[in-house]
Amino acid sequence: MTPRRIQMSRARPWRAENPDAVIVARPTKWGNPFDFRAAAEAGYSDGRRDAADAFAEWLRGEDWGIPQGQTRAGMAAKLVVIRRSLHELRGHDLACWCPPGPCHADVLLRIANKEN
Repeated sequence: MTPRRIQMSRARPWRAENPDAVIVARPTKWGNPFDFRAAAEAGYSDGRRDAADAFAEWLRGEDWGIPQGQTRAGMAAKLVVIRRSLHELRGHDLACWCPPGPCHADVLLRIANKEN
């Protein structure tokens, strides 16, 4: 079965239905440091898509600057942690709070499950 993104919810028992899903929400080591609200406030037309795109490009090594509340050293360390732990996501559903639509979990699904 192909791994997929699960939307976490306090209203329904998502964990009971997806016991093996890995949570990749913002507080986890896989969380997106690019906030969709900041992207929208900066004038981007689709904050969620732009934050997910920034995350993907940052993982590829492109310079996206330093998001508010982050440091250059912190971003460099987070990048290393994410890259070194992608193997932990392979084959698993990924859970995030994002509604349907663009999400960094989709980026992680693509990268973690990419054929070598």
